[in-house]
Amino acid sequence: MRRVLLAVFLMTIALSSTALAGETHPFSIHDMLAMERVSGPEVSPDGRFAAFTLRTTDREANRGRHDIWVARTDGKGVRQLTSHEGTDYGPRWAPDSKWLYFVSTRGGSAQVWKIALDGGEALPVTNLPLDVDNLNISRDGQWLAVSMEVFPDCDTLACTTKRLEERKASKVSGKIYDKLFVRHWDYWKDGRRRHVFVVPSAGGEAIDMMPGMDADSPSIPWGGPEEITFTPDSKSVVFTTRDVGREEAWSTNFDLFTAPIATPDQRTNLTADNPAWDTTPVFSPDGKTMAFFAMEKPGYESDRRRIRLMRWSDKETRTLTEDWDSSPYSIAWAPGGKSIYASTGHLGQHGIFSVDTRSGKVTPVVLEGTNRGAQPFGKGIVFARDSLKSPVELWTCDRRGRGRKQITHFNTARLDAARMGDYEQFTFEGAKGEKVWGYLVKPADFDPAKKYPVAFLIHGGPQGSFGNHFHYRWNPQAYAGAGYAAVMIDFHGSSGYGQAFTDSIRGDWGGAPYEDLMKGLDAALEKYAFLDGERVGALGASYGGYMIYWAAGQTDRFRCLISHDGNIDERFAYFDTEELWFPEWDHEGTPWTNPEGYAKHNPIEHIHKWKTPMLVIHGERDYRVVVTQGIGAFNALQRLGVPSRFLYFPDENHWVLKPANSVLWHETVLDWLGKWTTP
Repeated sequence: MRRVLLAVFLMTIALSSTALAGETHPFSIHDMLAMERVSGPEVSPDGRFAAFTLRTTDREANRGRHDIWVARTDGKGVRQLTSHEGTDYGPRWAPDSKWLYFVSTRGGSAQVWKIALDGGEALPVTNLPLDVDNLNISRDGQWLAVSMEVFPDCDTLACTTKRLEERKASKVSGKIYDKLFVRHWDYWKDGRRRHVFVVPSAGGEAIDMMPGMDADSPSIPWGGPEEITFTPDSKSVVFTTRDVGREEAWSTNFDLFTAPIATPDQRTNLTADNPAWDTTPVFSPDGKTMAFFAMEKPGYESDRRRIRLMRWSDKETRTLTEDWDSSPYSIAWAPGGKSIYASTGHLGQHGIFSVDTRSGKVTPVVLEGTNRGAQPFGKGIVFARDSLKSPVELWTCDRRGRGRKQITHFNTARLDAARMGDYEQFTFEGAKGEKVWGYLVKPADFDPAKKYPVAFLIHGGPQGSFGNHFHYRWNPQAYAGAGYAAVMIDFHGSSGYGQAFTDSIRGDWGGAPYEDLMKGLDAALEKYAFLDGERVGALGASYGGYMIYWAAGQTDRFRCLISHDGNIDERFAYFDTEELWFPEWDHEGTPWTNPEGYAKHNPIEHIHKWKTPMLVIHGERDYRVVVTQGIGAFNALQRLGVPSRFLYFPDENHWVLKPANSVLWHETVLDWLGKWTTP
């Protein structure tokens, strides 16, 4: 351990010395991959420490490595607790604040381990036959909750293990499906479900809390432990799942269930009266109230998340944030239970707010930047913060947002060594005469006397945002470092500007959003004289990729286009995607009940007008936007004689995650931009 700490110290000193010596360089993809990524925090019960996972990029192994660290909440240092070739993540504190439980892949299987805060070697806790995930711990410290993938008709883990071994040994490769999903996100379904299990913290047999349920918890592939919690008496578990049978692919009716550890088959649906999404249960410090998120519109995954409070004694429920036109992402109770900390998008930022649990009054605590995961300690809070010029670090402040202090500094030397572009927000009158927000990131080494080419970035979602955030896939600093000015517009449909603004994209994918993008680019060109309007390349992914295909048939103002994982044909995209609730909501029905909804803004209807050189990128394992959409676009471009290129990743999903592939992605994108925007 001392050798590891010494190596980290020496590396930091070396990087700092380089920066101090003036040997700096424009920010690039290599700087982005070198950044240490902080996930968390998880505050100890005594409030003295914040545990977190630190991800470092192992370029040689072509993957990320994850270890457990702790930071003192008083800002007096950080300490590494684990270091090995596997992956450690998801730290959870024991009630005495002396031990940390976490999930580790050491030994080849993902199991629960623990380590003492004062040092020593990590110790195994579970030795289950299946990988575990989504770790949580009961208040009394006697129980651990984890998730495992099992066959729901199996009564034991041995049954699931045996069936998997039999399938592996079989010469038959065919699979039979009687209902959806056939595949989800980036994997083919094989009949297993992600069930919640409870295990004694001292080790022992696992108890299935969802016996017989043909359902998953957490609720979606990237759901996490925030969807699972223990009741205050540590005798039951509350979890999010969707028990809707064959409607799973087009239903967002996720509910909160509770099940006693002693009799898990006697589970209760706590939110059966709400046909929309319920999730993220968190109990108050006194254990009398459970807070959770609830949506109201069935079938709509981006509906407003309201905070609801359930009195645990009689399960009476009330909505706390009916008058707050925002959609928070996290919940943390303040000591005493008089307020809740919640984070949410806000006008191109992602802020932390305090919500009074009696009146529902909302008070901003931290607004600028992207701030998440607020947890109280003593008289303050600790939270994760990043911005367009800095990756995530941990910060603290008092409960009103005063006295902000950065308590981790993993990337300070790297940031000092890389020259970035300054950024600013701007507004303009967009579609429907409404105010729309955007960001401009200046090129590194900016010279106001020069004219710069523009990288026009279009975000996905479409209910998303390109805000004040350090993105690891679409980072505008990668373009600023290459000599481009980056422009980003949060068009109608984006999140963080009120629910009506987010809802407005329904049935209007190529309408107001496209108008906003064109008007936003015009506004930026008018406001910033150093932008060269004759050298603009547009690029986007997911919905942004769709918009590239749509824009290709509507305008020839761009020098080049880049589409990553976008739909060329909205009609058939319905038939080859997996979560059907999404197109059914956004296009107001199915292709057979509302064909016009899939036709009016469909890029495939305008392919004959395509003229602009285009780079198409797609991953084989993207089952959200299937690879044939990208191949189809490239086929059309080639047949039309439009200059084009196709970058294909056989091992990537909707995102590009492997470091080497990320380098290739950025090099190919920047090469394409340079080819067509160079004077």
